Amino acid sequence: MSRGALLTFLVASALTLALVSTKIRGADEIEYFSHLRSAVFDRDLDFKNEYEHFYKANPQGLQTFKETFLDRREPQTNRPINFAPIGSAVTWAPFYLTAHALVASGVLRGPADGFSAAYTGAVAYGSAILAILGFLIAFRTLKRYLGVTEGLAVISVLAIWFGTPALYYMTVAPAFAHAPSIFAVSLLFFLWLRAREKDGVFDWVLTGLAAGLAMLIREQGALFLIAPGLDLGFRLIKGDVKRTLERGISVLGAASLVFVPQLLSYHALNGTYGPTQLVQRKMDFGSPHFFDVLMSPGHGLLLWTPLLIVSFFGLLRAVFQLGAPGIFATVALLAQIFINGSVLSWHQAGAFGSRRFVDSTVLFIIGFAFGLMAFTPRIQKLVVVLAIWWNVSLMVQFGLKLMDRQQLDWPGVAVRQVTAVPQRILNTAKLYITDPEALVRSTR
Repeated sequence: MSRGALLTFLVASALTLALVSTKIRGADEIEYFSHLRSAVFDRDLDFKNEYEHFYKANPQGLQTFKETFLDRREPQTNRPINFAPIGSAVTWAPFYLTAHALVASGVLRGPADGFSAAYTGAVAYGSAILAILGFLIAFRTLKRYLGVTEGLAVISVLAIWFGTPALYYMTVAPAFAHAPSIFAVSLLFFLWLRAREKDGVFDWVLTGLAAGLAMLIREQGALFLIAPGLDLGFRLIKGDVKRTLERGISVLGAASLVFVPQLLSYHALNGTYGPTQLVQRKMDFGSPHFFDVLMSPGHGLLLWTPLLIVSFFGLLRAVFQLGAPGIFATVALLAQIFINGSVLSWHQAGAFGSRRFVDSTVLFIIGFAFGLMAFTPRIQKLVVVLAIWWNVSLMVQFGLKLMDRQQLDWPGVAVRQVTAVPQRILNTAKLYITDPEALVRSTR
C-alpha cells in the first residue's frame, strides 16, 4: 500500500471512529449485546436481567420490546426469547473483555457491571474497527487477486464505505451485526481467492473458518459459501476428484466446526438445533419479494443506494473479465437477494437503508470497481462524490425525521436532499458530535 493510500485509509478511519455512537437502543442491538453480557457476567443464556436493564432505562421507547422479549417466553424451553445469532458477541468479546479489565483496574470509570459506558463503547468501537478491517481486506482483495489498480481500489472502497448504509451501521447503530459481518464476509472472499491461487488444504480450511464466522454472525452468511462451493464443484466436474473432495471437506468441516456453538445455543434457547419457530414463520422460501428488495420505490436497495446500480453493472463486467471468480461472486450475491426476498418483512420498514444487504459489502466493492472501469477518471470521481453526498444526506434526513422513516417518499425525499438538508447539515454535524443521540431524538 502506498503512502497516499495509507493516509487516505487513516483519515477515513479516524473520521468514522469520531462519529461512533455508543448507545444501545433497539431490540436487535439489545439481543446481540445480551449474548455477550450474559456469557461474561452470568455464565448463562437467561437474558431476563439484561432485557430488564434496557427496558427500565427507556420504558416508553421499548414498550414493544417488553411485550415481545420480557412478557413472552420460548414455547419449548420457557427461556427468554432471543432471535440473534451469537457471532457478533464472539467478535466483540476481545474489546468487551479489555474494557472490563480496564474498568476493574480503575483505568476506565464506571461500574464494572457489563452495562456501563465502557462496555457499550467497547462493543460500538469494536464493531466499527471490525468493519474498517473488512474494508482494508476488500482493498487488498481488489489489488492482489482481481487486478484492480491501487487508485481505483481506494476510491471503490471509499465509495461503498461512505456511500452506502454501511456507514450508518458503523457509526449511528454499530451494535447491530452488520459491521462485524463486513469483516467476516470480506475475509471469506479474500481467503477463498487466496485458496484458489495457493490450493493447499490448509488454505481451504481457512476459507471454511471464515465462512463459519460469517454464518455465526448472521445465518444467511452461509450462502456466501456458494462462491467457493461452485468453484470446487466445477473442479470436480473437470475430473480433479481426489484433490477437490479433500478441499471441499476441509471447507465444510471447518465452517461446521465454527458453527457448532450456534447449534448448541439454538438448542439451549429454543429446544431444537435450529432457529426458533418464531423466526421460521417469517420466511417464504419461494422468495416472492426477489425483485421488490431491489426495485420497490419505497424500500428497494437500488432506490436507497443508487450507486449500487454501478456495482451490479460492474459485476456483469467482472463475469467477462474475471471468468469463473466473477460468475461465482455474482451467484453468491443473487443468493443474498433470494434469501432477503424470502423474508416476509422484506421491506425493513423503520430501518435505515436495505440493511440486510450490508453483509454483501465486499461484493458491492468488487462490482463498483469493475463498474467504474467504464468511466473516465473525472467521471469516476464525480460518481463517488455524488454517491457519498446522497447517502450522508439521507442519513441526515433519516436522523432529523425530515423523511418518512417507514419508506422512501418519492419525490419528496429527493427534493429535500437539495432543499432541506444543505441548510441543516452543519448544525446536524455539530449536534451529533456534542450529543450523538441527536439523530435519534430530533424531530422536524
